[in-house]
Amino acid sequence: MSSTRVALVTGSSAGIGETVARRLAAEGISVVVNSARSTEAGEKVAASLPDALYVQADISDPEQSRQLVAAAVEHYGRLDILVNNAGVTRAIPHGDLDAATPEVWQEIFGLNVFGTWQTTVAAMPALRESGEGVVVNVSSVAGSRPTGSSIPYAVSKAALEHMTRLLAVAVGPEVRVNAVAPGLVETGWTQGSDFFAAIAQKVAEVAPLRRVGQPDDVAEAVLSMIRSTYTTGNVLMVDGGGTLVR
Repeated sequence: MSSTRVALVTGSSAGIGETVARRLAAEGISVVVNSARSTEAGEKVAASLPDALYVQADISDPEQSRQLVAAAVEHYGRLDILVNNAGVTRAIPHGDLDAATPEVWQEIFGLNVFGTWQTTVAAMPALRESGEGVVVNVSSVAGSRPTGSSIPYAVSKAALEHMTRLLAVAVGPEVRVNAVAPGLVETGWTQGSDFFAAIAQKVAEVAPLRRVGQPDDVAEAVLSMIRSTYTTGNVLMVDGGGTLVR
């Protein structure tokens, strides 16, 4: 069994997840990198880290989520940290109710809520055995504010935040469960979108810190939730103060 702490970061082949994986590795933590489809990118991230394993798995599928956790534990002999970062959205104006079809709801909840749940449940025995197990869920300001790329996405994040609180009570004291809730974060996915460009301009004008977030801002918040040993059931806003003024 590895004497080094081990972290599994879902959806970590790019963007926020990749940055979290790199920050954890810089702390001397062994990292399991994961993606559902971006195999080549995920393998490159893992190969660039000191002690990392890449596992392809779509966590919206119950069997694949179990296999992902099993691969991590089999390889390292332990699992101490689970960062539930994998997620999906669709850009749908909130007033366009017809566009938020049942299929959209099912896709978004299938990954953001059910995928996170089943991965966490699969990881719980190893996290409990760790003695310092911690789960950090990546939510969004849309989970607590009437905003976000679509209504199904915002509702999925609200569910994720309440799941965080419920799990913190259910699995303490062995495992801590927290969440971080970013505002708009500049990633490769958001940079090419006119929809997000308009939001970014507004955020930069009104947020107290006068800028949109960067992946490293979120990674730092994730690390703070891992380090804060007397914190559980907490949802940390990472939005430059934007929710204070809108």
